[in-house]
Amino acid sequence: MLKWLLTLLFALAVLTLCTPWLRKFGLGRLPGDVSLRYKGRSYYLPFTSTVLMSLALTLLARLI
Repeated sequence: MLKWLLTLLFALAVLTLCTPWLRKFGLGRLPGDVSLRYKGRSYYLPFTSTVLMSLALTLLARLI
């Protein structure tokens, strides 16, 4: 259980660091990605980008 939690936190940190680079390729601005503003804070929920990246990583893992 701890191993999965650490893996999830590491993946989240890597994706957070790569977000500005991925936005240049259009990820984060796809239909289905939600940006909300609530009480002066902005929240970003990348539903479509997450599904697309998951499919790409799954295909990459199967090819290797």
